[in-house]
Amino acid sequence: MPSNRPLISVVIPVYKAERILDELYRRLCLALETVTPAFEIVLVEDCGGDDSWAVIERLAAADPRVHGLQFSRNFGQHYGITAGLDHCNGDWVVVMDCDLQDQPEEIPRLYAKAQEGFDVVLALRGPRKDPLLKRATSWLFYRLFSYLADLDVDGDSGNFRIMSRRVVKNFTRMREQLRFFGGHVQWMGFPTASIQIRHSERFEGSSTYTFRKLVKLASDTIIAYSDKPLRLAVRAGFAMAGVSFCFGSYILGRAFWHGSAIPGWSSLIVSLYFIGGLVIGILGIIGVYLGKTFDESKKRPLYILRRATESAGVDLD
Repeated sequence: MPSNRPLISVVIPVYKAERILDELYRRLCLALETVTPAFEIVLVEDCGGDDSWAVIERLAAADPRVHGLQFSRNFGQHYGITAGLDHCNGDWVVVMDCDLQDQPEEIPRLYAKAQEGFDVVLALRGPRKDPLLKRATSWLFYRLFSYLADLDVDGDSGNFRIMSRRVVKNFTRMREQLRFFGGHVQWMGFPTASIQIRHSERFEGSSTYTFRKLVKLASDTIIAYSDKPLRLAVRAGFAMAGVSFCFGSYILGRAFWHGSAIPGWSSLIVSLYFIGGLVIGILGIIGVYLGKTFDESKKRPLYILRRATESAGVDLD
């Protein structure tokens, strides 16, 4: 264990944030120095196509406590968090977004709460400053995810939280391709608390999480965390078989007592199309799970680093 290990690491995935980073760094330093001068800031640039990396290099050159990592291509927010957690060194690790909706000034409160004996302290967002559509889709995502993944995930908590070193150590052992940071941490089951924080408006720009991206994130994480869609499909199949058996018995009984079956091709065709669509849908669900299993079997790295600042001490060879 290195003797110069920082007390607090702050891990931040960065995407299209060139105009935010200077203010983010300034406020982080002011907030963290009220707790300890021994901290580090790990910025993971996710190839947003702007000048964020140039800003990170400048900050790292001026302050060795700033460590920069850049992906070889865009991998996504949760892979950025994974890379930051792989390369941070603090006894306590804060994860937050780069848009300053998560306010750095709340970090001392998270740390103070953690000292009461908790390994994880979540930041529950107060009245959110997001547009109505984003709030609605976020609420729907967390309700659907909690039901299908059998995990009670609080929609008021985002990525902003503080974790102990043992939580981070166990997190880095989980290398599945489908990443969902909050679900991974909750699955581990370490003692967890939460505090209410202020939620701010974005400092600059707009969210890059479109409805389409939210739908993809929801489907990927549900598949990664649960086989409940498969079990629901099996139940639907048995339910349809039960309904068909009852209806068939009714037709046979009517034919026996009245000498003729119920006429009507329309109901027959509708039933065939309905059952056919249900079967195809169930096969599609199975196919998705098989596809994800195939992806996991490749054992590819979760991300690839293209560059790192000298302060990060990362060997890219």
